[in-house]
Amino acid sequence: MICLATGFASGLPLYVVLQLVPAWLRLEGVSLTAIGFFTAVQYPYVVKFLWAPLVERYPLSALGRRRSWMLLTQVGLIFCIGSLGFWRPQDAMSTIVLISVGLALFSATQDIVLDAYRREILQTDGELAMGNTVHVQAYRVAGLVPGTLGMILAGSIGWDLNFMIMAAFMSVGLALPLLVGEPKSAAPPPQSLWQATVIPFQEFFQRRALGPALAVLAFMVLYKLGDNMATALATPFYLDMGFSTETIGVVAKGVSLWAVIIGGVIGAFVVARIGINRSLWTFGVVQMITILGFVWLSQAGADVWVLGVVIAGEYIGVGLGTTASVAFIARETSRLAVATQFAMFTALASLPRVVAASFSGLIVDSIGWTEFFYFSTLLAIPGMLLLFWVAPFNAPYNLQQDSAGNGEG
Repeated sequence: MICLATGFASGLPLYVVLQLVPAWLRLEGVSLTAIGFFTAVQYPYVVKFLWAPLVERYPLSALGRRRSWMLLTQVGLIFCIGSLGFWRPQDAMSTIVLISVGLALFSATQDIVLDAYRREILQTDGELAMGNTVHVQAYRVAGLVPGTLGMILAGSIGWDLNFMIMAAFMSVGLALPLLVGEPKSAAPPPQSLWQATVIPFQEFFQRRALGPALAVLAFMVLYKLGDNMATALATPFYLDMGFSTETIGVVAKGVSLWAVIIGGVIGAFVVARIGINRSLWTFGVVQMITILGFVWLSQAGADVWVLGVVIAGEYIGVGLGTTASVAFIARETSRLAVATQFAMFTALASLPRVVAASFSGLIVDSIGWTEFFYFSTLLAIPGMLLLFWVAPFNAPYNLQQDSAGNGEG
């Protein structure tokens, strides 16, 4: 139940930034290029490891290290989300950007503490597998609020009330630090900010030689690059194809949600059956092939059935790939430095999403939607090539188990 709440609280603000705000800006007449550059407000998700040592080192109140940071970030998120709709893009774009940056900062900081909290309460391999699966699926379900409900409400109520309703759903996260207990850490808190900063990086690079370590980090960045590029401007793409906001809310967002959940559940069973390495190879191929469905949709136009089929295929691939990549990240994270290391790895994994969102609008305006999706397919290849070094298909995980008991199991 705790992992269900952490997943929902973590996913909701991200999907507000990824789905509802771009749709709002597009409907208000903002260009695709401007929307693409606007999504650079997501960069706090990429650099969150820079302030993760603060979260690791300092409690903010008597609630403790984890729960005090939860409460602060969730109050900030409610304020930022609820205030967005009171401004008009034509008159106050700079204010909207500033509020959105604040939203992303609070959301990224919340992710740091929720990831650390989850890693500390899940002890055994079985708990880690089940807890992370529940968290990821709840994260996806949270997308229904801005992606489906928010899009449907866009046609019937004002944007000020719409964003206030989105903020009200964050009450799930607000209740979390008040109802749960502080976790028992596998390691004592760092004694200084310097220690909290240095140990996570030192521990990671002591586990392997520099070359293999850099290959692992590069793989985290590149594995889902093509996938993230293809879906970076999904909502503006559907609008440009002629679909209404109601159709996008019901069909596009509804189908993508259930498809990604189905893909995630299937992926969890497959990972358990064939292992992380083989799953990364198999799911990576599926991810790359399903991107081409958007080429079909870009040529078919406003055909609801094609929309449903393409989105189902794409997001099953997203669910499969996410399951394998999250398992890989968990395998690489030590409980000796959980907050900063987890923040670093997940920040690297989110980098392609943020970069893709920033530049995809400019690329689409230059070459068009069809060529853009072919280009996205090609971007999936570098991550697949790195698998030869970081996760060979038939090789077991040979890295020695670290002192915190970290290993594939």
